[in-house]
Amino acid sequence: MAERILMKGNEAIAEAAIQAGCRHYFGYPITPQTEIAAYMAKKMPKIGGVFLQAESEIASINMVYGAAAAGMRVMTSSSSPGISLKGEGLSYIAGSDVPAFVVNVQRGGPGLGGIQPSQSDYFQSTKGGGHGDYRMIVLAPASVQEMASLTVKGFNLADKYSMLSMILADGTIGQMMEPISFEDVAVEHYPKPWALTGTEGKRKHNIVNSLYLNPEVLEQKNFERYEKYKAVEASEVLYETYMMDDAEIGVVAFGIAARVAKNAVAAARAEGIKAGLIRPITLWPFPKQVLRDAAEQVKAFVSVELNMGQMIEDIRLSTECKRPVTLCNRVGGMIPSPEQVLQSIHAAVKGGN
Repeated sequence: MAERILMKGNEAIAEAAIQAGCRHYFGYPITPQTEIAAYMAKKMPKIGGVFLQAESEIASINMVYGAAAAGMRVMTSSSSPGISLKGEGLSYIAGSDVPAFVVNVQRGGPGLGGIQPSQSDYFQSTKGGGHGDYRMIVLAPASVQEMASLTVKGFNLADKYSMLSMILADGTIGQMMEPISFEDVAVEHYPKPWALTGTEGKRKHNIVNSLYLNPEVLEQKNFERYEKYKAVEASEVLYETYMMDDAEIGVVAFGIAARVAKNAVAAARAEGIKAGLIRPITLWPFPKQVLRDAAEQVKAFVSVELNMGQMIEDIRLSTECKRPVTLCNRVGGMIPSPEQVLQSIHAAVKGGN
């Protein structure tokens, strides 16, 4: 039997990153993700790695850019306002087509908001995060085990496609403790011939750059980048379904909201209501086809979110508005109860008939 360790979600991310080969961490403390930085500060010096608490979030993301350009497995972590400050650096990294791994353990907002859990950075992460045309692979864990496994997956995907990947968790998953295992960690390695490692007089100079003053060249770079994104959409969609085989009401949720929603679906089934759950694990690429197929079967969808309604837009786009989609939400650090989700399922049943 695999050895299981009781860990906090934030600590699971840090340990998984180390096991994935990350030896460079640059960050800045902010609740509710500070345990990641604390864990890295303790562990990195013991394994020959680099931990550096930068003077700001802006500095830390640019340090990530430098290490990524040198071909290192590197990460940073923050929470919502800190990710906003990293936006310009994220765009530079995306525009330079180098791999890097970012963690956002979300808190309530906008502004300083509060330190309680939220999912209100969905737009920020799935629609870019900084300026310009680019995408990030966005992974949404719903357990401490997934905080670890999706961290390794995030590093692998970043290197595979030479692009940004992000864990988008909420404060609850970051702070909760569950038993997990690291025995199935599968680290993948990809060549990085573009890396700035020094030529030793044996090859031409590599250049990592996001500046293209010739508009035709920049246009072509963007076209090429989006061809890569198409490959990601074709091959890397992750999702979970629960009781969807005969579902008439489709509940869609991610992260901690999906755990609550699963209990509500089970309660609805106990009442004879044919409810099911679709849990996107990749928020980008979003499981569009799964939603599109479900729209041919269900009478209505319920989107359960810890925000004012963000993922609901992608559900409507994916299903081409073939079925009504209603929102069940709490914000400001509040989490919906299974009873609240069940009430929304009841309302969807009445609205769908």
